[in-house]
This record gives sequence, C-alpha cells and structure tokens, in this order.
Amino acid sequence: MSATDTLSRRLALLALLPRYPGEITAAELHKRLDREGFEVDLRTVQRDLNQLALGQQLTCDESRLPYRWSLTAQAPLNLANLDTPTALALNLAERHLETLLPHSVLQQLRPHFANARRHLDGLQQNGLAHWARRVRALPNGKTLLPAEVDPNVWQRVSTALMERRQLQVEYLSRSKAEIKTLRLHPAGIVSRHSITYLIGTANDYDDLRQFALHRIQCAELLEEQAHEHPDFDIDDYIAGGAFGGGRSEGEVELVADVSPQIAWLLKETPISTRQRLEPLPDTDWQRLHAWVPMDQETLWWVFGLGENVQVREPTSWKTNIRKRAIQLLELDE
Repeated sequence: MSATDTLSRRLALLALLPRYPGEITAAELHKRLDREGFEVDLRTVQRDLNQLALGQQLTCDESRLPYRWSLTAQAPLNLANLDTPTALALNLAERHLETLLPHSVLQQLRPHFANARRHLDGLQQNGLAHWARRVRALPNGKTLLPAEVDPNVWQRVSTALMERRQLQVEYLSRSKAEIKTLRLHPAGIVSRHSITYLIGTANDYDDLRQFALHRIQCAELLEEQAHEHPDFDIDDYIAGGAFGGGRSEGEVELVADVSPQIAWLLKETPISTRQRLEPLPDTDWQRLHAWVPMDQETLWWVFGLGENVQVREPTSWKTNIRKRAIQLLELDE
C-alpha cells in the first residue's frame, strides 16, 4: 500500500470522527470507510487511530469496551485558506449566534471562531489589529439568554436526526412538571429565539410534537431506525403555526399611517417585497401599503409599534389593536 493511499485513508478517517463529546467505535469507522471504498481490515483502522492520536487531536475513551474515539474539543477546522473578510464574517457570526444558540451547540463551532480570531490578531500591519474593540453584532430587540442544553444531549439528538435513529430520553414535561421516559423518532430541529426544539413523534404515536432540548435530562442513541415521516416538510410545518404564530390565512394589504422613524426604517428594511410609502399632506407621517401574511406574528409586530402607527386596513386588525389597547389601560386601573 502506497503512502498516498495511507494519507487518503487517514484524511477520510479524520473526516468521519465526531468532535467530543461525540464518539464512535473503531468498528463503526471501519464500516464507514468500507462504504467509501477503502478496503482495509479493522486492525489497520485501529493502527491509524493510534497513529493519529499521537498528534493530540484525537481522544479515546478506554473506560468501556469497545473503545470510543473522538476529535478533541480543541481540534481546529481546516481553514488554511481563510481570508480577512471571511475571518471578520466568522467573528460577527459568533457574536450574533451567542444570543440565539445554546452554549453546547456553540462549543461545536468554537475552534472555527478561534481560528478566525488568530487570523485577525496576526494582522498587525493594518487597522484590524484591535478588531475585538471594533466589531459588534447586536440582536434586534430584547433577547433572552439561550436555554442551556447538555452537550451530550445535543450530540445524540443531532446524530439521531442525521442517521435516522431512535432516541430514548428522560424528558421534563412542562405541563405536568414531571420527568417522562420517551422513545423519540426525530423529524427535524428548529432553533427559535432562545430555545432549540426537536420535532418528532413519541413512542407509537403519529402526531408530531416539539421537545425543547434543554428539558431533555439525558438521551440514549438507539440502534433501531426511527419511523419515517414521508409527508413532513419543515417549512410547511413552521408556516402552519406550529410555533405560536398561527397559520397564515394568505396575504392581506396592510394600510397604515406610520411615523417618520418607522417610515425610514421600512425604506431601509421593508416588511414586504410589495411595499410602498406615500407622503401624507400637512404632516411628516407617511402612508404604508404592504402585502403581508395574515397571521398573528405580523399583527404582533404592528401592535409593537405602539403610537408610531395608525392602522387603516384590514379592519379586523384595527379592531384587534384597539381591543388590546383598552385591555392594557384597564390593567392600570
């Protein structure tokens, strides 16, 4: 066997290794290499792993049989061709994602972000030398801190989804405030605001449900294949109001008078691809015409503008906003 064959096989082996706390046995690696066309025996794979471990980028759990292998948490991604714009983009992404994703999920990306920082720190000859004091990413509006997800839970949930395998979990039910043992069949993952959800079915039921990852106390990855969800489309599922926005009843023309500040905002960041603003006579306000989804989320956005908007159409929204305003006033009485 040539040195080139050995190098190719070891590069493929590195690509198959999960990052800690993920883990995989030599036997499973052997099977995956075989599927990729590398005809070697298990002993060769074990020798490769031992050799690669000398570079301190691999770790082996020898506390149980069979041994389980991982890339170390500090093993860097291959970003040898990283350029300055990409490094800055990664830095902005890191700061933005810190307000959206659980810590355990971000840990999977830390080596990539660290590599970008090292690149930027090395640019002593230009204005990016003090990049850390010059780059920020701010979320839109008030955000809650992401719910904490156990790293092992994230690793096993994501593996189960990708490999279409079942999960057995201990799940804290919010409605009953008790822990239940469930066998889950994953269909998708959605990260919304500060919470990440696993979408799937439980036990022998067919109805799709949402399981907040931070409420999964522990998870065991099973060998059995998960039930298929052939009709499941994650975009249709979200559009159907699964996350509280309510199913859109189609589009409606929103007609509203907006303050100068909101008019400026909407010129720069439109609420719709079909939108126009018209100056109103004898005032600095403008009239907004925009085709938007007829759903609760858009209505809540309009309501949040407060005194900066006066809705003209649709009439149902105008009535709803007036009713909510009256209820707020009654709370202060």
